[in-house]
Amino acid sequence: MGANFSALFFGQEGSNACSNGSNLALQSKPNLGDLPEDCVALILGYFDPPEICKLASMNRAFRGASWADFVWESKLPSNYEVLLQKVFDDVPENLGKRQIYERLCRANSFDGGTKRVWLHKRTGGVCLSIASKGLAITGIDDRRYWNHIPTEESRFCTVAYLQQIWWFEVDGEVDFPLPTGSYSVFFKLQLGRASKRFGRRICNSEHVHGWDIKPVQFQLWTSDGQHAASKCFLKETGKWNYYHVGTFVVDSSNASTKIKFSMTQIDCTHTKGGLCLDSVVIYPNEFKERLTHF
Repeated sequence: MGANFSALFFGQEGSNACSNGSNLALQSKPNLGDLPEDCVALILGYFDPPEICKLASMNRAFRGASWADFVWESKLPSNYEVLLQKVFDDVPENLGKRQIYERLCRANSFDGGTKRVWLHKRTGGVCLSIASKGLAITGIDDRRYWNHIPTEESRFCTVAYLQQIWWFEVDGEVDFPLPTGSYSVFFKLQLGRASKRFGRRICNSEHVHGWDIKPVQFQLWTSDGQHAASKCFLKETGKWNYYHVGTFVVDSSNASTKIKFSMTQIDCTHTKGGLCLDSVVIYPNEFKERLTHF
């Protein structure tokens, strides 16, 4: 019995010794936190910005590497310095590239607050939005036809609401240094006037009429001679839709591109009304399928 006891004791001691040895070996193994920040930064460069921010929470090395300028340089638009001058009155000189990216990802207002620009967080693509108050709308000053109404459903907090009109025409333009690439223009519209009652969204379609008789025509022109046009009927009530105007291509990031666009329905044989006009948006063409409704 004493022999068995001794064997059991020494066996446990040997086991503990092996276990302690394994723990020491595990503790001595390198882990992700031991990687140099420069190496981690090279790895992070292969990820999208949101993924980089998530990985930054792993450990100190990843957190430090996530601020490396060369990581974010590749995520910024090629003409980001021009964008900063266009959007901001004063930009601190000591801003890092990640800070610049974060600032440009916000919905930054310009031209008296009637226009906004931001970067798509994942791709870094430049997106523009022009408010209804930044558009030339026929009859907008006559409240028998149009009204600007407040709403939480617009990033500009107001939309233009049409009660009834014979001659419908909306024009707008924006002059902006877009990076090279292909872009699509959309009108963001809704048939019916939305509101909330007892916390529920309801849509008043009382004034909706005339849009199924003749199609609306959309057009765009650019300062370098590009033109696109499309037509469609407005049919769906109570929902915001993006109506595709057309696409254009920017070949040079060094110059500003002027884009003009319009929406018209000028057949005066009938009236039309009950339309909410939120804005015109310009997105990189890769988002076209995600937004196009008609």
